[in-house]
Amino acid sequence: QVELVESGGRLVKAGDSLRLSCTTSGLRFSNYVMGWFRQVPGKKREGLSCISELSYDKYYADSVKGRFTTSRDNTKNIVYLQMNNLQPEDTAIYFCAADRGGCGLGEGGFTYWGQGTQVAVWS
Repeated sequence: QVELVESGGRLVKAGDSLRLSCTTSGLRFSNYVMGWFRQVPGKKREGLSCISELSYDKYYADSVKGRFTTSRDNTKNIVYLQMNNLQPEDTAIYFCAADRGGCGLGEGGFTYWGQGTQVAVWS
């Protein structure tokens, strides 16, 4: 059974940094591209980043490029999202996702999803 569990979300103030983690089990982690998404209630889920299986390729949404960085540790089956200079508009539920296909930022391209972790940024 595949399981993805996000952690690290919390309340922070504007300008702070935060690192989210996504721990996976039940899949051969190094065979999967990993994505990060976020969603505000009532709005469409937004793709933020994608990292290829061996970290050779990384893709970012324009909204987070230069502030967010994704990385992965294939020895621990974990993918990370480092978020710097957080702003109130970054407040959302953050999800990780996994797929065996190519990297992209569309949610339709991912098969497995975590339950999400809440990030809230106050100014």
